[in-house]
Amino acid sequence: MELNPERVLVITPHPDDAEVWAGGVIAKWVRAGAQIHGVLCTDGSKGAPDPEIHPAELAEIRAREQLAAAQVLGIKNIVMLGRPDGELEDTSDFRRDLVRQIRLIKPEVVLTSEPYRRNMQWHRDHRITGQVALDAVFPYARDHLHFGDLFADEGIEPHKTAMILFWGSENPNAFVDIADDFDTKMQAVMAHRTQTGQRTEDQMRAFIHARARDAAEAGNASTDDDVTGLKLAEAFRRVTFRT
Repeated sequence: MELNPERVLVITPHPDDAEVWAGGVIAKWVRAGAQIHGVLCTDGSKGAPDPEIHPAELAEIRAREQLAAAQVLGIKNIVMLGRPDGELEDTSDFRRDLVRQIRLIKPEVVLTSEPYRRNMQWHRDHRITGQVALDAVFPYARDHLHFGDLFADEGIEPHKTAMILFWGSENPNAFVDIADDFDTKMQAVMAHRTQTGQRTEDQMRAFIHARARDAAEAGNASTDDDVTGLKLAEAFRRVTFRT
């Protein structure tokens, strides 16, 4: 898939999800001149093997790790919603938070987590994030009368996003070459030390490389006319909207 957006919004459930699943395309687009903005939905305070660490301490560490990873990739800014890890719900106030960011950033593309997986294990926060992000893009961010106070009281104009790319899909239909940006992706992944600590850097690199190689093979076998000769790739389910 050949795409060179100017503005992108990355909506990620937890620290490290965006880097693991889409760090290559983020680095690629930044290198091409895009402005990338991020929304981190949870505080990342629960997923740790150490029973002695306090959730608040873990959240502080992971916030710093997320900022470090964003700097590696060249993400312009990260809005941290700070919702409790593992407790995301499909609620009006969560949807409002995402609508606000969509209307402020005015992205051409939103990158987020696939909400619909049937046969593969998927964290509940990933499902909820993808579903709420999809609804926030269409129709809520599009229409003045959804969360009308954002327009009436704050002057935040509605926005029509052209495309969502869902990472982690069982049925991807868009593949992006990341061979030139794989090393940058890995630096960003390794910035999340509390997430990668159980594996060495070499082990993480082998794991991420194998996933990128598999995505490239799937892309080369696909019917996407833009895909040719991929060696390393990231895979997404592409959904487009009329703008």
